[in-house]
Amino acid sequence: AHGVSKAVQKDYLNKNIEIFDSTCHLVSKVHSEVHTYAKQGFDCILIGHDKHPEVEGTMGQFDTSMGGKIHLIESVEDVKSLTVKDDAKVAYVTQTTLSLDDTKNIIDLLREKYPEIKEPFKEDICYATTNRQFAVKNIAKKCDMFFVLGSRNSSNSVRLVEVAQQSGCSNSELIHSSSAVPFD
Repeated sequence: AHGVSKAVQKDYLNKNIEIFDSTCHLVSKVHSEVHTYAKQGFDCILIGHDKHPEVEGTMGQFDTSMGGKIHLIESVEDVKSLTVKDDAKVAYVTQTTLSLDDTKNIIDLLREKYPEIKEPFKEDICYATTNRQFAVKNIAKKCDMFFVLGSRNSSNSVRLVEVAQQSGCSNSELIHSSSAVPFD
């Protein structure tokens, strides 16, 4: 669902392995945006988390042959130190599993630093992710404890724990297996 890089696709095709693309349609949208910006010679900023499979796949979609470059931004500090080739040819996309709260300050600073920055036509962040985070915000403020059942390497699950903590339930945890349940 997170997509893969062009190099991974090519490797499998060279091995005559049949590929069934099950990339999430929202991730495919981000890949398409990255392709478009690369063809236009833009520098493209990807707001996301280093080493996340979706980020690796998206960065691997960018073709630098037209002179542009893709930059991974994880924080406001990264934006402050970012240098692009041409301030008038810069765009951004986001990892689909981030929280709107996580990206807001980064996007605001990008808009300030690069007033001509191209933005996604439609939000990149997954609507299901946003809906879950909204629900957690509403529920967590009423809880003494909050548990998210999910994988430790799931950006969605980790974000939900963070959202619960930021929403007032500091005693929030990620439960990744039955052995991690904190009661008998």
